[in-house]
Amino acid sequence: MKNQILEAILIVAGITLTSCSTTKMAFNLNEIEKDRVLKNAEFYLNAEPLTVTFSLCNRSAGTTHDFYSEGDYWWPDPQNPNGPYIRKDGMTNPTNFTAHRELLIRFSQISGALASAYILTNDRKYADKLILHLQAWFINENTKMNPNLLYAQAIKGIATGRGIGIIDTIHLIEVAKAIQAIQDSKSLSKTDLETIKVWFTNYLKWLTTHEYGIAERDNGNNHSVCWTMQVAAFADLINDKPTMDFCRNFYKNTLLPKQMAKDGSFPLELKRTKPYGYSLFNLDAMASICQILSTKEDNLFIYTTKDGKNLALGLQFMEPFIANKSLWSNQKDVMYWEEWPVRQPSLLFGGIAFKNKKYTKLWKSLNGDFTNPEVIRNMPVRYPLLWIN
Repeated sequence: MKNQILEAILIVAGITLTSCSTTKMAFNLNEIEKDRVLKNAEFYLNAEPLTVTFSLCNRSAGTTHDFYSEGDYWWPDPQNPNGPYIRKDGMTNPTNFTAHRELLIRFSQISGALASAYILTNDRKYADKLILHLQAWFINENTKMNPNLLYAQAIKGIATGRGIGIIDTIHLIEVAKAIQAIQDSKSLSKTDLETIKVWFTNYLKWLTTHEYGIAERDNGNNHSVCWTMQVAAFADLINDKPTMDFCRNFYKNTLLPKQMAKDGSFPLELKRTKPYGYSLFNLDAMASICQILSTKEDNLFIYTTKDGKNLALGLQFMEPFIANKSLWSNQKDVMYWEEWPVRQPSLLFGGIAFKNKKYTKLWKSLNGDFTNPEVIRNMPVRYPLLWIN
């Protein structure tokens, strides 16, 4: 009865529910993505595998195999230049070490492009090249990354690493999706696939048991959402159904009811110095969780809390400001205001789930080949063919 009432409400709003988040739409996603994907994939066919071992920061407390990054919003103290850094929310310090994050993003971009090209063409050359990068990051003893984030988003004079740094590996999500796209190809050996899945199994265990992982899970804002998005994606790759069930319940009972207001906004993100960008980011991450975890029996896109909160409400709140940013009445972002929006995946995933052509049309009209580093850093979903095929 509850879903029937919700369906009636959404139909009035021009939204139709579907039983599965991958229902076919009138537009052809393969055709929309084809030129962009193949152009990028051809470029990446010449890319050399580079992992965290390619660049070392002498401020890292870890080894050459440990991912290391520094907190974005932390700066030298003018009153104490050699002392602990101080925080300036929303203001990125350009002198912080970001090489490992950039290498991980590059790996994600390469994986997404090559796997998407393989989906489109079934040409083994794309899968063959992708495997070289997977081997470098997850298998080769000389170059692989350790499956933890003990040294992410460190702060000079304060911390050698923090749980909040776990958000840096949102860029492994499309790597996991890329592995799923080629795992049945003749290019990927069973031995390599098993070794890669062991890496993700170990990382997933670290994410869900280490104190940093627990702290990130319980952080309370977009960090909790991104923790769940990652855990869901990696659990899906290794077919860890109990962990996927945990993520579904965590979305229903914690993330959605505690982070969304009754108007569909995210108050914790609106309080930040970049409220527009963070609101987009959090909605995208929630929609991605729904896309990963929804089933015919348990469709998270239509799940509604007792006080009426659901993903449709979040889209209803943000869509006008994506279509026309000048309508945004909250504070403008202190940085990168002009760079948003781009092809926000919440519009695509929600548009398909609700058969809402307005959302998919708006998604298609936005920039899908964005190059700004800050936008790329906050857009873990760049190759939708990995998600909808």
